[in-house]
Amino acid sequence: MNIEPQITETPNEATAPAAVMPIPGPSDPMVLPRKAASPRADGKRALIGLSREELRAALATVGVPARQVNMRASQVWHWLYHRGVTEVSAMANIAKDMRALLDQHFIVGRPEVVTAQVSSDGTRKWLLRFDDGEEAECVFIPDAWRGTLCVSSQVGCTLNCRFCYTGTMKLVRNLTVAEIVGQVMLARDALGEWPGGTNSLPALPDTDDDDDEDRPYIPGAHNPGNNYTAQGRMLTNIVMMGMGEPLYNFDNVRDALQIVMDGDGLGLSKRRITLSTSGVVPMMARAGTEIGVNLAVSLHAVTKEIRDEIVPINKKYGIEQLLRACADYPGANNARRITFEYVMLKDKNDSDEDAHELVRLIRRYKLPAKVNLIPFNPWPGSTYECSSGGRIAAFSDIIFKAGISAPVRTPRGRDIMAACGQLKSASEKISRAELDKRAEEKEAGWV
Repeated sequence: MNIEPQITETPNEATAPAAVMPIPGPSDPMVLPRKAASPRADGKRALIGLSREELRAALATVGVPARQVNMRASQVWHWLYHRGVTEVSAMANIAKDMRALLDQHFIVGRPEVVTAQVSSDGTRKWLLRFDDGEEAECVFIPDAWRGTLCVSSQVGCTLNCRFCYTGTMKLVRNLTVAEIVGQVMLARDALGEWPGGTNSLPALPDTDDDDDEDRPYIPGAHNPGNNYTAQGRMLTNIVMMGMGEPLYNFDNVRDALQIVMDGDGLGLSKRRITLSTSGVVPMMARAGTEIGVNLAVSLHAVTKEIRDEIVPINKKYGIEQLLRACADYPGANNARRITFEYVMLKDKNDSDEDAHELVRLIRRYKLPAKVNLIPFNPWPGSTYECSSGGRIAAFSDIIFKAGISAPVRTPRGRDIMAACGQLKSASEKISRAELDKRAEEKEAGWV
């Protein structure tokens, strides 16, 4: 279902401007047309995504007696995030008449699964549809010692990083708190990770070459098919690296992750959550203070010329500004290093000189850092090629010899377009001219 952009009310409705989304930042004038998430046709509200305070207020609004509000909110919260129910009617210890009242006004709230794909390497990708018909993707990547869910924050993307398939899409709208949390809930549904469920994925070797000194032993990962236990969860990590720029949907991402990290909510440690940004400098300090999760930065180049080309937000917030913001990121230290994501593009950013410059920049800003080297994942219409295996190995070796971790990521889910930079909510044929036109429209605001 196509939803038209909301119109600001004015006396002359025919000439009213479309609603706009201001991009965060003290001096950033860029605005982009957007849609708002439309309310459900039945008027019901999703329970998933409400904070405790919002949940109590919502229950009071629909007629739950004041003396029962706190108790009912605690019961609902428990059923949502500890038991994983998908229907109000399943909240068994709530009186039948109270369940009927709640069911009249609320839904639990899960995105609809349009397609579910499984890669030959075990990676899973879900195309999800929300109540207004808009779609986004999320991906689960299983390894022997961890299971990582890649979560989207927007439908489409504000930016147009040239190596990224999502960047070819226009921004449609921000995802709501419910839609962000709903991706995590959906993944746990699929993995059988609620009491009474059964872990359903086979184990795979740990292929990311990461340093996992503190990695937990996960029985479910080594014994697939075991009945669910909290200690045997397969979904152990979350990365905000799906569709969209998380820091351009800051409030909703923050509020969603607070539910995910809540000890009485989904209970995932902030040490196991990573937020990735392309470099929205004005929002980075707030992310560290108000969310406090690990930071990943899509760097991808070490010179202004090349980064301007492949990560055009660099025209607004340059490398020097970005690295200074990284140095100031609250909580960054050797135990919680900043991750620099670096996609390897043949003859573009992969020379020995580029590697030495990357080392120099990290040392100059005294950054507690590691570098993830990502072989470029092709997509229809892309103009870049992946660096050769030998070139990537040489690049990595230079950084390692400087005392900085630089693992090469093994591509996962390429065969189902689930790898880094390949997410896109719908299949469409786009001409080179249209891709260039979209890029020009987006970049106009960054120059």
